[in-house]
Amino acid sequence: MRYFITGTAGFIGFHLARKLLQDGHEVVGFDGMTAYYSLRLKEARNAGLAQFPSFRFVQGMLEDRASLEKAVKAFNPDVIVHLAAQAGVRYSLENPRAYLDSNLIGSWNILEIAREIGVGHLMLASTSSVYGANPGIPFREIDKADEPLTFYAASKKAMEVMAHSYAHLYKVPTTAFRFFTVYGPWGRPDMALFKFVKAMLDDQEIEIYGEGKMSRDFTYIDDLIDSIIDLSGIAPSESNRVADIDTLSAEGPFRTVNLGGGQPVGLLEFVEVIEKTMGKRARRKMLPMQKGDVPRTFASPSLLLALTGRKPETGLDEGVDAFVRWYMEHRSEID
Repeated sequence: MRYFITGTAGFIGFHLARKLLQDGHEVVGFDGMTAYYSLRLKEARNAGLAQFPSFRFVQGMLEDRASLEKAVKAFNPDVIVHLAAQAGVRYSLENPRAYLDSNLIGSWNILEIAREIGVGHLMLASTSSVYGANPGIPFREIDKADEPLTFYAASKKAMEVMAHSYAHLYKVPTTAFRFFTVYGPWGRPDMALFKFVKAMLDDQEIEIYGEGKMSRDFTYIDDLIDSIIDLSGIAPSESNRVADIDTLSAEGPFRTVNLGGGQPVGLLEFVEVIEKTMGKRARRKMLPMQKGDVPRTFASPSLLLALTGRKPETGLDEGVDAFVRWYMEHRSEID
């Protein structure tokens, strides 16, 4: 199949493109190569994908409608997977305009182009942040998600509802998947695991927010990629509606799906796993919860399991070990 993926120089986009290429599919990657974090890391990811003859890379910004449209229409994909975005919960407090440009205008451009080419399946990356401080656990897709606590979360929720309107008006089959704290090799430097391992190797303090009382539903990257690929072959339709728990809209071929295993881990336990893996104690700096943070994330994987027959299962020990081994091997190339 032919997959057009935005954000292939990013963490998740790189892994998805690589797995699809390994499986024999054709991929065109589109990425702005922005300087939000290390360009060396992004270039290293790109170099890994460039080894596949069935991969082509196009550099451009989502806001540049002409460049994006040219790249998509020249390829005529079966599936569009829109992963590119301005990421980061805390950065949205500093630079909200970046989220408006990328996550709203850029995503609207994707919707328009998907409509024009009549793509077979449009897949959009959303986030568990849309649940806000939802008191009900685990977070179910059918739960209310109308009170985001950051502009990042608001921009992703807005993307979901814009996409629903296009699914209704133009019958574009669309799946929006909500990520839950994804981690693993080739991860983002602004994520906790990357920051903690780097600080510990440099004998620096690690900053633990919320006094360590927060918990997260950590999702290993390989599990996440398997889930996305599984769902890519399940375009929303009445033929695959799941009774009682489905978010399949009555107004169009649109569905939201949690991508998480439903196994939250406390932040202090997370730190202890890193310490055990690295064989050294972290110097801990306990800090209050930051503005916009939520006390916990906890996915209900029931809909994902019903649709695909599996859910993320990789244990934290295994996942952290894989990241540490990768980081030790590649540190000189990416720092």
